Amino acid sequence: MKLEVLQDIALASASERSFEKVLARIVEGLHRQPEVALARVWLLGPGDSCATCRMASSCDDRSRCLHLVASAGTPRSVDADWSRLDGSFRRVPLSSKKVGAIAATGAGTLINDVKSEKWADRDWVAREGIRSFAGHPLVFRGETLGVLAVFRRSPMDDQDFRLLGAFANQAAVAIANARALEEVERLQRRLEQENAYLREEVETALAFGSIVGRSRPLRRVLKQIEMVAPTDATVLIVGESGTGKELVAREIHERGRRSGRALIRVNCSAVPRDMFESEFFGHVRGAFTGALKDRPGRFQLADGGTLLLDEIGDLPLELQPKMLRVLQEGQYERVGEDVTRSVNVRVLAATNRDLEGLVRSGRFREDLYYRLSAFPLEVPALRERTDDIPALAAHFVELSARRLGIHPPRVPIEEYERLKEYAWPGNVRELQNVVERAVILSQGGRLRMEVRPGRAAMSGGAASDVRGGGGAAVIPHREWRRMERENLLAALKVSGGRVYGPRGAAEILGVKPSTLTSRLKAFKINVRAGSG
Repeated sequence: MKLEVLQDIALASASERSFEKVLARIVEGLHRQPEVALARVWLLGPGDSCATCRMASSCDDRSRCLHLVASAGTPRSVDADWSRLDGSFRRVPLSSKKVGAIAATGAGTLINDVKSEKWADRDWVAREGIRSFAGHPLVFRGETLGVLAVFRRSPMDDQDFRLLGAFANQAAVAIANARALEEVERLQRRLEQENAYLREEVETALAFGSIVGRSRPLRRVLKQIEMVAPTDATVLIVGESGTGKELVAREIHERGRRSGRALIRVNCSAVPRDMFESEFFGHVRGAFTGALKDRPGRFQLADGGTLLLDEIGDLPLELQPKMLRVLQEGQYERVGEDVTRSVNVRVLAATNRDLEGLVRSGRFREDLYYRLSAFPLEVPALRERTDDIPALAAHFVELSARRLGIHPPRVPIEEYERLKEYAWPGNVRELQNVVERAVILSQGGRLRMEVRPGRAAMSGGAASDVRGGGGAAVIPHREWRRMERENLLAALKVSGGRVYGPRGAAEILGVKPSTLTSRLKAFKINVRAGSG
């Protein structure tokens, strides 16, 4: 054997990406060498053919054996095919025959008088003119992968045997690399299939408008939406913070008769007491200091459409009679005006508070409560619909990547499933924030979801985090501040320190630049350095 020829075979094998082509290059290159009759490669694999293996009686360890994976030769018999892998030696037990002994001991073997060996098929040896056998273990990083063997029609000297051993070492590297690459490609294909599956799941889950999910608790909510949406009934949407009450309200509006008109949302807890009447009913010019022009209220803007009264449980008690009047009679007056106006509005209300408890404690009017709760609809917490978490997370990955202007990162399905083990005290809103932060940090590569440890594993029964009287999980203020600070730093890192403009941190976070600037100052974060 010539060293240059073996090096050429090794280089050709190493250049192949396909595992099967690497094996073919090795055996085909060897069998073309002068006097080489047959070249074969066996690799270690599971014991999968013990019931039909003719060598089973000599096999001590049936958990694994040598599998014939590549064969090439030039038989003298016209009807012989030495490329087949299903012959008598398709499986060889460890320590059995010369090939098995090489794998078991890790030592090469050279035999220059094959016809005198007991294991040899003497008729085959005589018919094909086989004189010598040489075999070397295929070893990669201390691990035996299999055996490389050649049968020759002439004796092999020690130098050729050593050259074949050096070639076997190079072949082992090529085989290991091709195997690893094939595994990477297999995982990549699996990941692509999983992502395609999740996209299909999201599309299916989004069949009901923009609400993602198909779990039983959510299907119950969707059925209620379908029933109440075509009517003009007032709906009270209750649920923990972050469960998607506004999304439910939007679906009710979109599926109702008023979908062609506006859905106006107002946060009752954010309206100052002295501005309540102006905010809801409007005012005329000069009605009070600062009223420089006529301004319509939220009821007027929603006329013919739908008004969502968010956080209705935070409506001050002294302002509730005015709200009750417009809900019952559909009439109101602007601030500074004596004219009574009529309005035709469908009202939806949402709250995360226990309104019945507020009624019992005298902090919410009973008549207003009954007026609002003509059709109560409860949105389940995320921990009650864990089957929806993978589809929700995949949906948020797509949305976040689209907003950031990057290709959606690769996410193994196991990563989505792992999210089901967490209690999600912040519900869907917290899940969206976790996903968005992960997408930002992934930089377009593989994405890993990180939830804070020690805050309620679903399988552990009662959550280990701090809880309020109603059972809702509460994040300690210090922990919340730390999470917010980390999120701001992550956004600055992605934006390159830019706060304003396209792809700036404010746009990434979905807040006004002035709001972000105030938060950065509060956390003493240096914008240029991206650290505090």
